[in-house]
Amino acid sequence: MVAMSVRTPSSEEPAETAHRAGFACFVGRPNAGKSTLTNALVGQKVAITANQPQTTRHTVRGIVHRPDAQLILVDTPGLHKPRTLLGERLNDVVRTTWAEVDVIGFCLPANEKLGPGDRFIAKELAGIRKTPKVAIVTKTDLVDSKALAEQLIAIDQLGKELGFEWAEIVPVSAVGDKQVGLLADLIVPLLPEGPALYPEGDLTDEPEQVMIAELIREAALEGVRDELPHSIAVVVEEMLPREDRPADRPLLDIHANVYIERPSQKGIIIGPKGKRLKEVGIKSRKHIEALLGTPVFLDLHVKVAKDWQRDPKQLRRLGF
Repeated sequence: MVAMSVRTPSSEEPAETAHRAGFACFVGRPNAGKSTLTNALVGQKVAITANQPQTTRHTVRGIVHRPDAQLILVDTPGLHKPRTLLGERLNDVVRTTWAEVDVIGFCLPANEKLGPGDRFIAKELAGIRKTPKVAIVTKTDLVDSKALAEQLIAIDQLGKELGFEWAEIVPVSAVGDKQVGLLADLIVPLLPEGPALYPEGDLTDEPEQVMIAELIREAALEGVRDELPHSIAVVVEEMLPREDRPADRPLLDIHANVYIERPSQKGIIIGPKGKRLKEVGIKSRKHIEALLGTPVFLDLHVKVAKDWQRDPKQLRRLGF
């Protein structure tokens, strides 16, 4: 028998809630809304989003600062059946991350029935006994209340079938900003007590160059994801403040290479008379300037790295 002592605060003394800090990761099959949810919770663009599966390749940590807690969100690639060496490495990243976080959020879109991909991930999650698992029903803005209710019941049933109970089942719409705050409220009590792990104001611990490369890649994917869904990689080669600029008018020179796998893909990225590449530059520059808070000159070049997704040496050089 455990003895407990309860201390009631006096009316003058406010009740102190212990500060909590920890890591949560969003998992789910590709394109389940994980990155969009990370961005909505953090309140700024820290994870690349696209309608194409397997867009996220780096573990981006978004940091949510609250008076009572610091929630560090780890955004992983979608777990999938790998067809390339890159695919295998992405799956390894996912499993390593699951083993290290305090809470796992399993994202399941409200507008798609549970499929083999979801069951595959849920089965893997069932093997992780100690970590609390929150089912997050994403994209609720795309369905009516009847379809949502059916999905909630199916998800509850899925946990029971596999012998575990969800810590919470939370429907959210990151695009419509519905219940995003509630999701954070429900995850925070599952985190360990402790001080903040990152300084106030930090939104991510990704190196700036990696984030800039991701913003360029997102813009490059925009019009060509049907033709080149996974063939694009971006490396920022150099970032230097422009010399001879007055202190009140700084300019940052960024030189980056956009890599594709075959010479035939070059024309797709560059577009007629360089129009597509110019659009990529304009679009990504806006996001980069917002991220860094300084004007930027962006110099982009398209290069061929033959079959880089299957070549261990090239994968290392491109940061995977």
